[in-house]
Amino acid sequence: MEKSNVDEAASALVNVTVGFDDIKWMPQMPGKKKRKASKNARPREYLTEREVERLMDAARENRWGHRDATAILLAYRHGLRSSELVALRWDDIEFQTSKLHVRRAKGGQTAVHPLGGKELRALRRLQREMPDGQHTVQVFVSERLAPLSVAGYQRMVARAGKAAGFPFLVHSHMLRHSCGYKLANDGQDTRAIQHYLGHRSIASTVRYTALASTRFKHFWKD
Repeated sequence: MEKSNVDEAASALVNVTVGFDDIKWMPQMPGKKKRKASKNARPREYLTEREVERLMDAARENRWGHRDATAILLAYRHGLRSSELVALRWDDIEFQTSKLHVRRAKGGQTAVHPLGGKELRALRRLQREMPDGQHTVQVFVSERLAPLSVAGYQRMVARAGKAAGFPFLVHSHMLRHSCGYKLANDGQDTRAIQHYLGHRSIASTVRYTALASTRFKHFWKD
């Protein structure tokens, strides 16, 4: 190698070294801060059936207690999102055939669900408690008979969770997760759960079967 080339290489190496020394003293680029653990952090994203009953009992103490408890029951039994729950119409319900037409949000699959006796009794009572001569399109309405808002429903569930004494914040979407968890824990077929909840992809449903304790039921025998 010629002397001139060696000098150029040495000069370049010096520049690089100086550059790295400069970088060492530069302030670090701001990154994502670690989220601090909240005192109200939820240990899980679902409630057990007994906990849902406890939530309903707390909701019954509200001014519109039967309406609120019925909303929680339907959201849990049918895995309804907040927007789907408040959009329920009386003509979605077939009392004679015990059927509920579920119109899913987010491009989910529309389905027809069976209604149990407990739900039918609660819905009929809700109809009877309407003011005389008053008829509404939506099932769940406010005191002024206006459709219940998503925000109003979500606040109601959160307040009921606090009144029920849960040590973590309860939110309305937990009822949808609770439905999937219950069905998976009962050993229901994953594909059937997918269609029941209106999932477009079965990958969204597998999370519930992963939580089902029945998968390990026969692992140990004494």
